[in-house]
Amino acid sequence: MHFYKLVETIKQRREMLKVTQETLSELSGVGLRTLKQFESGKGNPTLLTVQKLAHVLGLEITFKLKTSSEPL
Repeated sequence: MHFYKLVETIKQRREMLKVTQETLSELSGVGLRTLKQFESGKGNPTLLTVQKLAHVLGLEITFKLKTSSEPL
């Protein structure tokens, strides 16, 4: 999943659950400023940050590693 799709998925899930950015920040332990930057497509969150947000929102993150010769 590309970064912007990841951002959009988390933002849409938060909105669907009617969770404010402030509440998600508190529940996940991710700073409000970091969350706002993430949702606006700015910043460079760590995998741990994304994992914390996804966990609170009931999302599961999976990764696929591939060689550089494999197509996107």
